[in-house]
Amino acid sequence: MAKQEKAAAPAMPGPPKSAIRDFFEQGLITVIMALFLMTFIAQAVQVPTGSMQNNINIGDNLFVNKFVFGEPTPWLRWLLPTREIRRGDVVVFKLPSDPKTNYVKRVIGLPGDRVHVRGTEVYVNDQRVPEQHVAVRLVGPEYSALPELKTDPAPEGAHYKVFYTEREPNSMREAFEAQGMKYGVNEPVEVPAGSYFVMGDSRDNSLDSRYWGFVPRTNVIARALYVHWSYNPRDPESPATGFFPLDIITKSKWSRTGTAVK
Repeated sequence: MAKQEKAAAPAMPGPPKSAIRDFFEQGLITVIMALFLMTFIAQAVQVPTGSMQNNINIGDNLFVNKFVFGEPTPWLRWLLPTREIRRGDVVVFKLPSDPKTNYVKRVIGLPGDRVHVRGTEVYVNDQRVPEQHVAVRLVGPEYSALPELKTDPAPEGAHYKVFYTEREPNSMREAFEAQGMKYGVNEPVEVPAGSYFVMGDSRDNSLDSRYWGFVPRTNVIARALYVHWSYNPRDPESPATGFFPLDIITKSKWSRTGTAVK
C-alpha cells in the first residue's frame, strides 16, 4: 500500500490589518477613482452667469462629459464612445484670453460655415437656424432665471429655445445692439478651420463669438449633460432663513436636479 501523502500544513494567517490602515487603503482607492473620473470621464461645473438663461440658470451645477469630444482610443472606444462636435451642442471651453475660466455656450457655426446674425434670426450658410424664440424680461444678475413673457411657436427642426428681451415694433434697437459686435452681425463671417462660432441662449445677455470671435477646437473640454444641483444664495425669489445650513436647503432649486441640457 502506498504511503499516505502527508497533508500540507495550513498557512499561518498574517497579522490583522489595523482599522487605520484599512480606512487609509479604502480612502486611497476612492481618491484614485475620483481623480480618474474627473480627469477622463465627467466633471462638475458651476454656472455663475446668465448667458445661457433659461436653459441653464445662474447657480446650476452641471455634470459634463469630458471624453465625448476626445480622440478615439481603440481599447476604450466601445466603453467611452467619442464623436465630432455638432451644431447645437452645448459645450464647455476655455477662451485663449481667459484660460482659468470655464465658459458654457451653444455651438452655432462649424468649421467652414458662414454665419450671419440678423436681429433675432441666425443664418448658417444662408439657411435660417431653427430656434424657438421666447420673449423675457431682463432682471438683476442675482436672479436665477428670467421671467418669460411670450413663447413663439417652435419652427420645424427646432430642438432648443433662445431668449430675447421683448422687441418694440419699428424700433432702432437692432442698430444699437450691433455696436461692439464684430463677427457675423453686420455681414456674414466664415468660421476658420479647427474653430467654432458659439452663442449664449440668452441672446441679449451674452458675450460670445459675436464679440470676441471663435473658439479653437483645442479649447473645447466637454459637453454639458444635466443639472445635478442648483444653488443661488443671492436669488431674492428664494426664501432666506439667515442660518447658512438651512439656506442651502431653502435656496436650492431642487426642481432643477436632473434637468437635461438640450
